[in-house]
Amino acid sequence: MLKKTLFSLTGLIVATILLASCGHNVDVVESGTYDGRVAEVKPDEQEIYVETEGNKTIELYFTDSTRLMQNGESVNFSALKKDTRVEVTVEKMGKKLNPLAVRIK
Repeated sequence: MLKKTLFSLTGLIVATILLASCGHNVDVVESGTYDGRVAEVKPDEQEIYVETEGNKTIELYFTDSTRLMQNGESVNFSALKKDTRVEVTVEKMGKKLNPLAVRIK
């Protein structure tokens, strides 16, 4: 019984460490426009992580009103890839950032 409990506890600890290491340490910045590169794209969640030139990592969940542009034209979310250079305009709303516009460079 003790072996089974220890095995279960060890599995739980390992799973917790693995899940915690998958996340990003994100920063909340002031409203404004920032240059950076896409660190990660999560298409299913319409979410990107951007590493700014100021060494901040920001998490952006796209909304229906987020404008995604490339060469002056609207493009689909699928145009965003890891390491893509972007300019993002965000609005700070409490501890969350609302992406108003994302321009692919």
